[in-house]
Amino acid sequence: MLVLESVDTNYGAVPMLRDVSFRVAEGELVCILGPNGAGKTTTFRALSGLLPLARGRLTLMGQDIATLRTEALSGLGIGFVPEGRRLFADMSVRDNIRLGFEAQRGGGDFAGRLEAMLELFPRVRERIGQRAGTLSGGEQAMVALARALIGDPKLIVMDEPSLGLSPKLIDEYFDTVAEVNRRGTTVLLIEQNAETALSIAHRGVMLVKGRVVATGTARELLDNDAVRHLYL
Repeated sequence: MLVLESVDTNYGAVPMLRDVSFRVAEGELVCILGPNGAGKTTTFRALSGLLPLARGRLTLMGQDIATLRTEALSGLGIGFVPEGRRLFADMSVRDNIRLGFEAQRGGGDFAGRLEAMLELFPRVRERIGQRAGTLSGGEQAMVALARALIGDPKLIVMDEPSLGLSPKLIDEYFDTVAEVNRRGTTVLLIEQNAETALSIAHRGVMLVKGRVVATGTARELLDNDAVRHLYL
């Protein structure tokens, strides 16, 4: 479904990603791991149209998407969950979720899709009319995921969704992500919490200083001595 081939990116004159290649097959849950400064958020920015590629190819279902902006990518069926959730604090929970629907679909049965999201996130139903800025961190994380899923995307790309959550909420949240994947949505999870991410992932990609240093199944990465030494 998603392919990165020999991708390089820069921030100005500073190189960030170098020769990064990996694939995400339809129906998979793949996690990108790495310590601070590894290039995880840079990868998210490149995938979401916020950072141009200096070199390489980026394709979705065989279509070149390297030069597309975020709104065009949403229209192709990618949902995004950015680091820090990035909700509109003064807007209601309902209107924040509606924005995701409009970005991905531009019309249709919002009420029906919203009901499906509220069944998946019962706590969001209780908060649907509140301003998003009044929610707890865990509730905001659920709203951000609902916003990404509301348009029924083929793929969701998530950047550090566990940031700021308690251990109990992290487990609950990741269980929901695993359920979303079981229902058929492909997931690319960019996450610093390696062991929790690998517990639900099919495969993983390990970044260090902007380069891929290891790939494999979740079990292979958990058992990889070099990965454990570098990160776990």
